[in-house]
Amino acid sequence: MRLIDLSLPIDEKNPEAHPIKIERLGHKKGIEHLNWVMMRKTFKGVISYLLGKRIIRPSDLMDEEFLSLEMVYCSVHTGTHVDAPYHFGTKCNGRDSKKIEDLPLEWFFSDGVVLNLTHKKPAEAISREDLKSSLQRINYRLKPKDIVLLHTGADKYFGTKDYMSKFCGVSAQAIEWLLLQGIKVVGIDALGFDRPYPAMMRDFLSKKDKTVLWPAHFCGRNEEYAHIERLANLDKLPNPFGFKVACFPVRVKDAGASFARVVAMVE
Repeated sequence: MRLIDLSLPIDEKNPEAHPIKIERLGHKKGIEHLNWVMMRKTFKGVISYLLGKRIIRPSDLMDEEFLSLEMVYCSVHTGTHVDAPYHFGTKCNGRDSKKIEDLPLEWFFSDGVVLNLTHKKPAEAISREDLKSSLQRINYRLKPKDIVLLHTGADKYFGTKDYMSKFCGVSAQAIEWLLLQGIKVVGIDALGFDRPYPAMMRDFLSKKDKTVLWPAHFCGRNEEYAHIERLANLDKLPNPFGFKVACFPVRVKDAGASFARVVAMVE
């Protein structure tokens, strides 16, 4: 079995809408941090630490190194991630929306199919007809619980400012059609599922039509589904179907989204 990583990293050097901060504590500095954590619990301990006393010294540890430690401060929408119905709105079809930890694990391990939509230009919307045409080209018929991956090629901009704006979105009609086929998880290799923010705002301000604002996300208020944003490497899949996808989201309490390591399993 061949495993293909379809995920992007959490990288503080990448341009982001929300700031990322990663504090990296190396093995040597980790010894000082360990002593501080142990000694800061009491006033006497703090004073002793400031006066130079240490409970554990470098010579007490193998290679005079402790353990590395990274502290990551970022949105749950950073890197490859899964959006749950709660992200779309407080209600879904009249009921309380499910948060990320409430979603069935069965949704996130299933047969995958990748649809080539690389012909779509930035700020355009993927239509229902685009999906049907892509399926016809590969002679594939969707079945319930398939994980549908939309290949637009936008991941090639990752690490640049263009990643924030050079991508297409997905129309509400396209999402609604997929949900009618019994699809519960859809992924895209772009920053988001909707068109870039400037394009949506430009249309909203000129047409005064609120339906142009985040239509793909707001579909999740009518029918329960999850989508994966910021996929990568869909072009590395050898075939458009005949593979499994695992995309389990990390359990973050009371969250509308969470990080995921998305992997295609090809026999």
